[in-house]
Amino acid sequence: MKSIVRGGGLMAGAMLMLAGCGSVDGKRQGGPTASPTPASSVAGVADVPVKVGDPYSVGGVTYTPADIPDYDDVGYASWYGEELAGQPTANGETFDPAGISAAHKTLPLPSYVEVTALDTGRTILVRVNDRGPMVGDRLIDLSRGAAEQLGLSDGVAAVRVRRTNPPAAERAQLRSGKPVPERIATPESLLAILRSKAKALPVPKTAVAAATPVAAQPAAPIASGKAKPGDDRFVVEGPGTTKPAPKPAPAAMAAKPAAAVAGKYAIQVGAFSSETRANAAAKSVGGHVTKAGNLWRVRVGPFASDAEARGALGKVKARGFRDAVVQRDR
Repeated sequence: MKSIVRGGGLMAGAMLMLAGCGSVDGKRQGGPTASPTPASSVAGVADVPVKVGDPYSVGGVTYTPADIPDYDDVGYASWYGEELAGQPTANGETFDPAGISAAHKTLPLPSYVEVTALDTGRTILVRVNDRGPMVGDRLIDLSRGAAEQLGLSDGVAAVRVRRTNPPAAERAQLRSGKPVPERIATPESLLAILRSKAKALPVPKTAVAAATPVAAQPAAPIASGKAKPGDDRFVVEGPGTTKPAPKPAPAAMAAKPAAAVAGKYAIQVGAFSSETRANAAAKSVGGHVTKAGNLWRVRVGPFASDAEARGALGKVKARGFRDAVVQRDR
């Protein structure tokens, strides 16, 4: 893949500096690779071996992981947090929402990328250690910690993702879960170019209309290319999340059976490919689970009025389900 900005002396100089770096899996790619030198393990997390993985298909779309040293693309970032805390990533690590990490569909695992928010020009260094987001209108999924460092607050944001080869000290800091200092702010002249590219892309839907069935985000694959995708990933509406809210009282934590109380309004929290994860989500928001085809749908309510439902919606979003919506039952 060719870089977005071509012909610049800065880019040419950077490539000359990196030309002597090593290789991944014995194949030289003509530039910096995911791990040019062996990286020591920090708290059980290492940069070797680098995993690329075999082509895989999700939702009828085939993705082909590849080691592209000068990967540079513009798209939309979403973010996720506590709903996957403690779960294994595609390269076998344990997901930490507070860490500065990300998921990408095709980059080697791990990889290091600079992510630039196109609205502010702020740029941070992020370690890619997972596959996703498994929806076509998003380029990268950031952890809650990465989203906070970048200053993202909305469900999705336009970003530039550029692969880089950071110093060993910065790699070690990210592996330990700590952020490294922000990069120099992107010049306005370059931001103008990147923003024009982003405008040509379809804007992701951050919420599902009440009358529209919930669309699923399939499970991400394991990076080895041999194991099947996990069946317990959160599969809909990819909620970005704020810092964990205080735990509610035990009575509010209990999952409720499908309510028979009369009411026209309900909160659609999300849908899951795993009944276990759906039950856990329902328990966290005081909702109930219903089967919908191959998915388990989580809802809260019913409520007698739209105002009452929207009052409860804020509490649901505070639990990390930022794309939850109020629906009116007809």
